[in-house]
Amino acid sequence: MKERWCILIVLLLSFTACNSDKARNEDGQSPYAHKVSQGNPHFDLPDIQQNGELIVLTLYGPESYFEFRGEDFGLQFMIARQYAKSIGTSIRVDVSRNMKDLVTKLQNGEGDFVAFQIDKVDSLSSLLDYVGEKELFTFMDSLSRQRKDDSLRPRPRAAWAVRKDSPLLSASLSQWMTTHQKEFFDYTTIRVKSGRGRTYTPRRNVASPILNASRGEISPYDPIFKQQAIKCGWDWRLLAAQSYQESSFDPQAISYMGAMGLMQLMPGTAREVGVSQANVFDPQSNVAGGVRYINRLNTHYSFIADADERINFILAAYNAGAGHVDDARALAKKYGKNPNVWLGNVDAFVLKMSEAVYYNQPEVKHGYFRGSETYDYVNSIRTRWNEYKTKIKR
Repeated sequence: MKERWCILIVLLLSFTACNSDKARNEDGQSPYAHKVSQGNPHFDLPDIQQNGELIVLTLYGPESYFEFRGEDFGLQFMIARQYAKSIGTSIRVDVSRNMKDLVTKLQNGEGDFVAFQIDKVDSLSSLLDYVGEKELFTFMDSLSRQRKDDSLRPRPRAAWAVRKDSPLLSASLSQWMTTHQKEFFDYTTIRVKSGRGRTYTPRRNVASPILNASRGEISPYDPIFKQQAIKCGWDWRLLAAQSYQESSFDPQAISYMGAMGLMQLMPGTAREVGVSQANVFDPQSNVAGGVRYINRLNTHYSFIADADERINFILAAYNAGAGHVDDARALAKKYGKNPNVWLGNVDAFVLKMSEAVYYNQPEVKHGYFRGSETYDYVNSIRTRWNEYKTKIKR
């Protein structure tokens, strides 16, 4: 019996030494991204603040972290971002594909803490501090009830995690979550400032999809659609159909994700296409910005020769972001479908992009997104465009 224990101890020591060697680079230091950590036995709160960057580890998911039109969202992420602000640092997200990799990265020092509700495991209690169990449970439970969404219901005995060798970070994060628990709703609610400095929460007034068919009028903004559609080579009725899908022809519309105006430009996208915050609700400026973005996507998908087919990909990418659509294309190719054809090919994998078994595959670079919304978005615009072509002359 003693011989067996001796052999087991030797094997464990060899395994640990092997892992330790793998976790170090040629200089003998941990490959941890924080430069100032070199030579330190651990990386704690003062080092993070000195470096100016907090690295959070998480998994893709609707309540944890996801990308939407080039911007970062997710309830857990948005709370972690506020903590980063409170300690005076920026935030960087490192996404793992599964729970095992998540914990391994934390133990190897590849991130500062896990911003994902992981189940508390007693066998790891000597290595990890579990933080925010009560606060996160209360928040997620309240949110689930408020939104009547069972998918948000929290798991018992689940919390964020910090390494034991970062006691100052652990204490700071724990105290901050206790103090700011009631503000988690504010941290995760999108608010948009107008050019005059007023702050708005999501809103939209719904108009009729056709203003006056007998007079050939789709909306009050038809002159703008006709003028701008020429710049992207589209039928103006297609641009109008997209605008209705985006905003219901409400130039003051704000979505739950913070998109604004007739063409629902995200703040980052508006800046990229030259629409200032002061002009983002101006119909002319907003539609012009949307068309510039359409032109970018048209260039991105220029390899799709058929112009009508390309429209499907442009619309999908406008809704979800080109990265997500390209992920669906990669999966379509992997499973023997045509990555350059939407109907019955790429659209089938867009629908699967809210399932972990698909968005965690190695071909997927941008993770989770609500593929059913993108699928419906393309179909709805196509259907409305056909209706406009039937009822409204060019």
